[in-house]
Amino acid sequence: MKRTIAIVEDEPAIRDNYADALRAQGYRVDLFGNRPQALAAFRRRLPDLAVLDIGLEDEQEGGFELCRELRALSPTVPIVFLTARDSDLDAVSGLRLGADDYLTKDISLAHLCARIHALFRRLDALQQNEQPQRLERGPLVLDLDRLRARWRGEPVDLTLTEFWIVHSLARRPGHVKSREQLMQDARIVVDDATITSHIKRIRRKFLDLDPAFAAIDTVYGMGYRWCD
Repeated sequence: MKRTIAIVEDEPAIRDNYADALRAQGYRVDLFGNRPQALAAFRRRLPDLAVLDIGLEDEQEGGFELCRELRALSPTVPIVFLTARDSDLDAVSGLRLGADDYLTKDISLAHLCARIHALFRRLDALQQNEQPQRLERGPLVLDLDRLRARWRGEPVDLTLTEFWIVHSLARRPGHVKSREQLMQDARIVVDDATITSHIKRIRRKFLDLDPAFAAIDTVYGMGYRWCD
């Protein structure tokens, strides 16, 4: 069965260009020109991945709001921002809202397809294992089949990228993981500041459940480690 990618972009020519490239890669593509239209469709059926612009028709921050709404519907559907807005503030805002990647429109179509393929590859890697997989580290439980995390019995709504970062750290407690290693394990290609933003967001989610959470330790100049 073909995977479905939703493209939410208010410029028809740009939207169609992306759609043609992704269909050529074998994906089914659903196209939306504004936030209400996309949200109504997502509530009926979730896409396998969503590509969002930020400015949507008369909503300058419509993509950010849609990302928030989609995350409320699903913590694990991969979300990619693809926008002309290239400021660090916008990129950090998108990641804080739960996006898995933030790309600017000067990216080549080949590179865009590669980044989307990498996100799907992470999901495929899980499905290759027939036996249920579970990682436990003290109060942390990671369900690798369902991409779900629990802390002291409470669910932690991690995005796909956040889940794999936590898995990378918790798999070897006490071992320092550099930002480059976390990128490799999460199968993303971003800058150091983006990894830092992901870590801050992950910590915030755990702290919301447990104010005493201190399992992710920053080793300055080196990276991060999981502490039991």
